[in-house]
Amino acid sequence: MVGAGPSFLTLPERPAKPRSRGLTHVLDKGYCLDRVESVLRVYSDWIDVWKFGWGTAYVEPALAEKVRLLRDRQIKPCTGGTLLEIAWLQDRIAEFFEFATWAGFECVEVSRGSTDLPRGAKAEIIARAKALGFEVFAEVGRKDPSELVSADEWIAELQADLDAGATWIVAEGRESGTVGLYDANGLVRESLLARLDSSAASPCIIYEAPQRSQQAYLLRRLGPDANLGNIALEDVMGLETLRRGLRSDTIGIGNLLEASGRAR
Repeated sequence: MVGAGPSFLTLPERPAKPRSRGLTHVLDKGYCLDRVESVLRVYSDWIDVWKFGWGTAYVEPALAEKVRLLRDRQIKPCTGGTLLEIAWLQDRIAEFFEFATWAGFECVEVSRGSTDLPRGAKAEIIARAKALGFEVFAEVGRKDPSELVSADEWIAELQADLDAGATWIVAEGRESGTVGLYDANGLVRESLLARLDSSAASPCIIYEAPQRSQQAYLLRRLGPDANLGNIALEDVMGLETLRRGLRSDTIGIGNLLEASGRAR
């Protein structure tokens, strides 16, 4: 666990776990159990949600051990949305929920970024997941870079997802950070971000931000308590330093330099 550490700098305060803001949502691409154990032994205070990417949960040899370890560290294990979409394609939604319950998942991601799952069917799955006791992370956006969904469509879908029972909205960015919220060069679609940030759902949105430049941009734009997702395990400490203004990209985040009279 993370110790108290030094306290001589004025930095943004981080809320304690369990947090409702400033979430760090990790993407598990297939990390071995030994690595997960060693990292969580030191850095678990900085991680809130652990998503088993795409369909990795289905083939993970150490699934039960990982899920138990995560829950012991107050980290929410979550299935990947693609796994559920495949279950929907094969008419195996009931079996999917049985699997998620058996494995000990507290959360499921419900998406439609890889298939033609209708919005109405998505809402039904969200409601079903909530009724079964799962915390729902509903993803909005498409994985195909040629399918640019308008801001109006994003807002309409995320509101429908919340109405159906989702707790969190995940803004699509993929592992690459070149789709959904971002253009092909990994740059934020600012007009879309502005609509999301100004919406009533803003506190519930987790922005996928796999690239460091995207993490820094969103923290500068939204503040140190922005909810960020699809973070690689090796980037957890780097993100924490960005949140606290301990990296050149975010020095003075939250106007702390101005408040201390040391603005330059």
